[in-house]
Amino acid sequence: MGLLLLVRHGQASFGSDDYDVLSETGWEQGRALGRHLAAAGVVPTALVRGGMRRHRETLEAMTEAADGAAGWDLPVDEDPGWDEFDHLGVLAADPDPPAHDLDRRAFQEAFVRATTRWADAGEDAAAYPETFPGFLARTAASMEAASARAAAGETVVVVTSGGVLAALATGLLGVGGAGVAETWQRLNTVCVNTGVTRVVVGGSGRRLLTFNEHEHLARPLVTYR
Repeated sequence: MGLLLLVRHGQASFGSDDYDVLSETGWEQGRALGRHLAAAGVVPTALVRGGMRRHRETLEAMTEAADGAAGWDLPVDEDPGWDEFDHLGVLAADPDPPAHDLDRRAFQEAFVRATTRWADAGEDAAAYPETFPGFLARTAASMEAASARAAAGETVVVVTSGGVLAALATGLLGVGGAGVAETWQRLNTVCVNTGVTRVVVGGSGRRLLTFNEHEHLARPLVTYR
């Protein structure tokens, strides 16, 4: 039986000129996870990340902190299928886009409203850079590829984003129809930076083992955006 360890990236730089750069907290979250996994004896057989800078920097922080432990010096494979949806495009296409100078709480409220409209629009979301069903299909294809690598009893570590993790967990829970968008939104809003989702891969397919583990983080390091 194989294992996928799906990691949300560390905290990005909210309110800065380049959101995609990890904050200092994000770097420390990544290092904390790398130390934790290495100490727990996790030995990756493959390291995969999305194409975003925050994915790359999170994995760099993890491998640095793992400090040469077995499996953590592997070449890294980049798969843009693990990238987050274009949140700026979703916000820009919303009929009531949030102002750029909102504080974190106000921005989060506006973000949830905008992404809910996007997810509920389905295939009719012509104004958006990617439809919600297209996003679900893209991320599912990348998990399929990673699962194929893990199927022989290997451990694949993937660094991705919260929206992706919420989408994949929704699918693994077997949610369908009108419940997909609502479940995705509920899971997306609680994803912790560097939280770990474990998926077991066996002969009967994939099973969600855990979602959003973050015991490696001291309370001051727990962030959601």
